[in-house]
Formats: sequence, structure tokens, C-alpha cells
Amino acid sequence: MPRNPENTTRVDLSGRIVIPGLVNTHSHLAQSLLRGLAEDLPLKSWLCDAIWKLEASYDADDGYIAAKLTIAEMLKSGTTCFLESMLTHRSGFENVVRAVGETGIRACLVRCISPPQSFLVLTQLQGKLIKFEESNADKSIVDARDKDASFMSISSMLKAHGKHHGSFNDRLHVWAAAGTPRGQTSIHAHEQIGIISKKNDIGFTMHCAEAPQDLEDYSTHYGCTPMQFCEKAELTGPKTVLAHMVNLVTPIDLPIIKKTRTNVAHNPNSNLKLASGIAKIPEMLEAGINVTLGTDGAPCGNTYDMFREMHLAGILHKGNKLDAEVVGAHTVLEMATINGAVALGLGKEIGSLERDKKADFVVVNTRGLHTAPYDEGQILQGGLDPVTTVVYSCTGADVGMVVVDGEILVKDGKLTKMNEQEISEAARQSIKGIRKRSGVMAAEKKGWKYI
Repeated sequence: MPRNPENTTRVDLSGRIVIPGLVNTHSHLAQSLLRGLAEDLPLKSWLCDAIWKLEASYDADDGYIAAKLTIAEMLKSGTTCFLESMLTHRSGFENVVRAVGETGIRACLVRCISPPQSFLVLTQLQGKLIKFEESNADKSIVDARDKDASFMSISSMLKAHGKHHGSFNDRLHVWAAAGTPRGQTSIHAHEQIGIISKKNDIGFTMHCAEAPQDLEDYSTHYGCTPMQFCEKAELTGPKTVLAHMVNLVTPIDLPIIKKTRTNVAHNPNSNLKLASGIAKIPEMLEAGINVTLGTDGAPCGNTYDMFREMHLAGILHKGNKLDAEVVGAHTVLEMATINGAVALGLGKEIGSLERDKKADFVVVNTRGLHTAPYDEGQILQGGLDPVTTVVYSCTGADVGMVVVDGEILVKDGKLTKMNEQEISEAARQSIKGIRKRSGVMAAEKKGWKYI
């Protein structure tokens, strides 16, 4: 056995479980500031009346403060790598890049592209003219962030990719994203994004088939299913992560997902809270589709704790299918680690504890009452399974150490590179300005009075 270097530090991990770093494949960094401001609302009201107005009112360092708050919460609860799924212009891409660099986390950040909404326009792509078709768009979906559409172009995405992709010792990758097709944009507009992303080997992510209305929109405005749309628009493939995927035409869509090796980001917490439905995860897994896990954003998921998502994913589908064997704990842990790494194109580097992979791992404490009588010494004697202990008993609060790229970012449950009190205070001050500029306030519950 080779000798350790002279400066090696030995750490006693008795009474603990070591797992690969958790990979969050669907998150919204800027939304941590909006926690609690859009509760108990259906998706359309949640978006149009609250979230989009709030996001359109970010200013100055708001995006930087939000990103640091989210990253701090992620790290403390065991997430070592994440995919940011819809980074808005007002958040400030450079703000979030700065936060990733300072905090040491691994990240895939998107530059969101706004497909043209002017349909009767001719454009040239790869030597051929494409005519955008007229559409009967749903004019009731009004996005307050549309005022920033001019900043959300393919060229700006390519510029950001060229500048930042691979920075911070390859901890930061730059991806592309587009908004959910709801009839305001043509399939050809999305096709431009898909073609350019594939041509430049850039990862792509999009919210897809999240709410029941989305399925109707694909059928009404495009005459196809969600995955037929994505395939026609060149948005499928092994470097694509489609989030939610709750309302699909299963016999048609699942074979397309499998055939194209497209990845699915399952968000059980937000899908339930926003009453979007329950994704057909058992069917996807049975079909051999790569299913991953995501927390979504704080206004719909409330936390960025992947342990909560693992626990929910491990029990939700059992109850829904009346089958205690579906989506077991080991499958769930794979969804939160190696499956996520594969979806982000990092399967050879992170996602499992193997020789020659990067040192991204999490140490989980198991000395609490809620994990007793777990004892690592009894594993081989038919004792409690460490995987079921992690998925069904633990929470992010049980994380004691987090290492990313060989650097300790959480030690003894505390952040090593950030001041939690300063982050929390900055967040409290930042949201005051956002609320004032947007005019959005948390709704009062009828019959309740707080004193």
C-alpha cells in the first residue's frame, strides 16, 4: 500500500456514513430570497402574480446575495454540485459566477435564452431560411421578466460559455436554458436553441410538462406531445435535463426519452406543493430512463435540502402505486448522486466513491436518536442498512462534513468559507427592497391574526 504524503491529516469517521456528494439537477439560486412569499398558490398564480414580478425587481447585488444564501444552504445539507435551471437576467449572471467561485461548490449555471415571440419573421440558420409560424398563444400568461428579453439571446449565452465554462478548476460549467413552451413561441424558435447547443456541445435544460395545462398547451398550440415537441426542436439528448415531466403522454413520450437518452429531473416536493401532479417515475425507471433529483426553488420547495427530496421520492411512489417495493432507498440515493452526475456530463468525475474520481463527498452523522440503533459495526451482521438510514432517517441537519474538489467546505456542521450570520442578514435586507419595488407581499390567511 502506498504511503500517505507527510502532510496528510487523518479524520476519525467512526459513527458516520460517507456518501458521494449530492447532485441537485433542478434548482433556482435566486429564489432563496423569495421563501414564504407565494405560499399555497396554484402554479399559474404562483408564477404570474408573485414569482415573476419579484424576480423582475431584483437589483444590484440581490442575485449575488441570493446565490450565496442558496449555496450555503446546499453545502450545509450535503449538495456538492447543482444545475441552476432558470437564471434570470436581473439576478446577474456575473453575480452568481462570483458566488460559485468564492464558495467552492461545483455548479452548472444556465444562460436563459428567450425565443423570439414575433412569429412573422424570417431568420437564417445554417444557410437556410426559417419562417416562424403564427400561433394562438395563451395571452393570459404574462411574464414580468419579458422586459429583459433582449439580454437573453443565443449570442449572450455563447459569450458566457466562452468566458466562464471550465473556470475555477473546472468547477463551473455553463449551460443553456429556455422557458416552457406555452404557445407564445414557435417550435422553430426553440429549434435554434437546440441546434446551437448541440453544435457547441453545451448542456441544455428546460421545464417541461410540469402542470396539466402544459400538456394541453403542447397539444393545442403545437399539435404534439411534450416529448414530440422536444425531439422536433432538437432539445433531446444525453446532455439535456428536462425538469418535472409530470404530465406526459406516457406511451408516446417515455420511448422518446429513452431513445434519445434524455435525462429527467424529478422534483417531488414542488410538484406536490404546486398541485402539479405525480411524475411517472416508476415507469421511467422501468424503461431504463436516467432519473435524477432536484429541489426546485425556495418559494415552492421551501428548502434546498436534498435529503428531504430523497425521503419524499422514496415514499411517495410507494403510496401512489400501492407497492412498497417501487423506488427503493438504493435507487433514490443513485438518483441523487451518480444519476445526477451522469445527467450533467460528470459521471466519470463525480457521483460515486471510486478511485480516480474527484473528491466530492459528504460525511453524515448517525449518532442522533432518530438514527439509533444504527451501528456501522453491525452492517455485515444483518444490521441496519446505511443507505436506508440515509434516505429514510437522516436530514440535511445530520451533515457534518462536506468536501468538494478535495477542499473541506463544511466541518463539524459549520461552513468554512462563509459567515452564516452575515449571509442571513444580507438576505433580510435584500428582500425588503425587492418587495417594495415589486409590490408583492405575502398573503394573509383568513381567520388568522399574528400577535
